[in-house]
Amino acid sequence: MGGTNELGYGWLTPGLSWTMAVLGSALGLRCMVRAIAADGRSRRNWLLTGAAAIGAGIWTMHFIAMLGFTVTGTDIRYDVPLTLLSLLVAVLFVGVGAFAVGYGRHRNRSLLLGGVTTGLGITAMHYLGMAALRLHGTVGYRPATVAVSAVIAIVAATAALWAGLNIRGPLAAGAASVVMGLAVSSMHYTGMAAVVITVHPGQDPLPGVTAIQFIFPLAVGLGSALFLTSAFVALSPTTQPPTARRASQQPASAR
Repeated sequence: MGGTNELGYGWLTPGLSWTMAVLGSALGLRCMVRAIAADGRSRRNWLLTGAAAIGAGIWTMHFIAMLGFTVTGTDIRYDVPLTLLSLLVAVLFVGVGAFAVGYGRHRNRSLLLGGVTTGLGITAMHYLGMAALRLHGTVGYRPATVAVSAVIAIVAATAALWAGLNIRGPLAAGAASVVMGLAVSSMHYTGMAAVVITVHPGQDPLPGVTAIQFIFPLAVGLGSALFLTSAFVALSPTTQPPTARRASQQPASAR
């Protein structure tokens, strides 16, 4: 077996990855609030933005954390198509969950469907990202720990969608984002605890790219996009709920 280390750069990568999870969650929750208060094309656009924010935030969290991941006795490379596929899966599954909540007629049923779908998407993203690893050896998993990581992801996703439906104040939304960031980080490190790596030392060059060559620039780019989008959302006017907007547009005589 190969010895693994999650803290190749000390606590820098866990801290940065948690920050990205919080930022993505905060932006996604804010977009959910805007979506619920909107209708028509505006609701769709807010939901798409929220799904992209949460999906990109979770993906960025995962791979920033992976920058500190090392295995004794072998170098690590990443398969580029699988890495990009894991990002796409995260955004798509979160989008399905967000639209289930945003357009569902039965609130509790929609919340459950959205939470399960989003949680499974987070889990799929994580293990697809792990499947992108290229090293001199094999990667296996402890099934019970994998199951626990999936449950954490589903609970965290459901809680995030619930917060998007119910939390309005900035302080409460900030607290929900911090908790969501902790939950997503917990899911990641629980998933990493499930990993069992058997090293087969070899001299053949590994396929793929290093984390610094590909993942770090992409993570920085997505992080910058999340930050700029957060600023845009924070500065954009607050949308009135559809019922309130219709009421405000009625002539005075009609009231």
